[in-house]
Amino acid sequence: MRFERILFMSHLINGHFTPASLLKFAAPSIIMMMFMSLYTIIDGIFISRFVGSNALSSINIVYPIINIVFAIGTMLGTGGNAIISRYMGEGKDKEAKECMTQFVVISLLISVVILVLTHMNLTSISRILGASDLLLADCDSYLSVVVSFAPAAILQCLFQSYFVTAGRPNLGLVLTMIAGILNAVLDYVFIVVCQMGISGAALATGIGQSIPAIAGLLFFTFSKGSLHFTHFRLHLRELGQACYNGSSEMISQLSSAIVTFLFNIVMMRLAGEQGVAANTILLYGQFLFNAFYLGFSIGIGPIVGFQYGAGNKKELKNIHRIAFLFVGISSVLLTIAAVTLSTPIVSVFTHDADTFRLAAPGFKIFAINFLFSGLNITSSGFFTALSNGLISAMISFCRTLVFIVLSLLILPTFLDLTGAWIAIPVAEFLTLLLSTVMHVRYFFRPGKQNYFI
Repeated sequence: MRFERILFMSHLINGHFTPASLLKFAAPSIIMMMFMSLYTIIDGIFISRFVGSNALSSINIVYPIINIVFAIGTMLGTGGNAIISRYMGEGKDKEAKECMTQFVVISLLISVVILVLTHMNLTSISRILGASDLLLADCDSYLSVVVSFAPAAILQCLFQSYFVTAGRPNLGLVLTMIAGILNAVLDYVFIVVCQMGISGAALATGIGQSIPAIAGLLFFTFSKGSLHFTHFRLHLRELGQACYNGSSEMISQLSSAIVTFLFNIVMMRLAGEQGVAANTILLYGQFLFNAFYLGFSIGIGPIVGFQYGAGNKKELKNIHRIAFLFVGISSVLLTIAAVTLSTPIVSVFTHDADTFRLAAPGFKIFAINFLFSGLNITSSGFFTALSNGLISAMISFCRTLVFIVLSLLILPTFLDLTGAWIAIPVAEFLTLLLSTVMHVRYFFRPGKQNYFI
């Protein structure tokens, strides 16, 4: 076991990371996160084409509940991972294993509570989230099924981080790819063949999420490596640190729930059910784009945390430079592609003329936010990996809640529908200004706060 830990350390530290080697290490997490985002996107495509735009709107109405589940999993996944990788970098294997086991058990308990409370208040929750009479039945149908798989969803969030720290990123990638392919196949079977409608989409998503969840439980139960389940005593301080470290990612998911709710209210007022469907298509595009950079952030997180714990500041500086150079260049290229291909992208999701008329021009405006969001996600993730939860949370909180809510409340008042489309680009740009200030303070200005000195 000691030998395996040394191999793990060597895998992360030995040698000098180049852009190619860093991207290669992060690639499994990137692909894994994109496949996870495809669960929802594939549901959207099948539902819009074979059930209708109103069903697509219904998914977006109840999605804030799903965001809450992901928020808990992401918080204890990324935040807990910073602690686990730091302990392993310090040679404290026992503490690393106990903390990981604790995070998994607590996450499962929380997911069960969410499952029970949601089923007890199903229709009330749909109403509160903005379901109209026309959408209520579909909202209840989708939510009742998808929330039943909350434990699987939350475990998948945890294991996508823990597989990387265990030195098995490819295992997480393979499992997620299998789950994604299975989800697509089951969408076709349940929606097209069995005519199960929106409930079939939810069932396909849940079964897909269960594959990596069950496999992760088996792997960490029977693994002989340096990271596996073990008997543990409650580490309250580490639990608090995990919540603190991962608070930015949790805030991002919770804020997404709030913003989705506000967007639905605004779009229902401005353009009715078709407006909500059009907004759902735009958010799917953002979901996939952000998954790319969230995956990159998760992928390099264990390296950053390990180098920080080992005190290797020269390599930490090198990783920082490579990471932000890659994100900056790729963001420009992906934004150009999104604007250029906006019409075919929208057409994949809908043939409804009214929804297409709203979404196609809106996507061109909305896609501008891709210039900034990747840099903001990576900035927040970098501070998380350095166990600086305060700055990470501040960036995430402003990005995903404060700036967006202000933009949504102000811009549509003066610009109507266009104001709704530019709300997120404006919020991302303001966040980039904040991120730049924090990077100057912690990475470029001389002083004790500089992580590179």
